[in-house]
Amino acid sequence: MMDFPFGRSVTRLRAGVQVDPYSGEETFSDWGSPSSLEIEGAFVAHTSTSMLATATREQALEAKSLFCGEAEIRKGDRIVDGDYTYTIDGIPPAADTNPFTNWTPPREIPLTRYEG
Repeated sequence: MMDFPFGRSVTRLRAGVQVDPYSGEETFSDWGSPSSLEIEGAFVAHTSTSMLATATREQALEAKSLFCGEAEIRKGDRIVDGDYTYTIDGIPPAADTNPFTNWTPPREIPLTRYEG
């Protein structure tokens, strides 16, 4: 497993699940009191920033990548890095292991943050 000697901790937030009292099925995510998990030794890197504009709205999109080991992360989770909270919109890739050396590189997980 790759280690970032000067990596820092980020926090993974995961929404709770609301269950429909009639059907017993999960109905939607509840962000009122999310569970949290500290991910140590992570690295958050800038990838791009863009402006999205329409006739009635202007919005900025910031894209970053989270590099980390095998922390339990899935689509829809949020990552808190300092003052900013990012969303994981895609499916985080599995951690691949080299079959010859047993080396596992860090996973790159795309993050997004919208403003405006």
